Amino acid sequence: MANPKSRHTRCRRDRRRANWKGRIPSLIKCPECGEFKLPHRACTSCGMYNDRKVIEVIEKTEI
Repeated sequence: MANPKSRHTRCRRDRRRANWKGRIPSLIKCPECGEFKLPHRACTSCGMYNDRKVIEVIEKTEI
């Protein structure tokens, strides 16, 4: 099994780990109901996509 001959520097290690950052998802407002949703996806609160109803949304009942 291959093993490194010498130790890698902290700079080399940190450069490799530099792209591990998280990303905040981009959200847009639904033109129908105004709720935030992911782009190119049907709205989870009203069920609209491209100005037409694509999913039937069941209203949540609070207890």
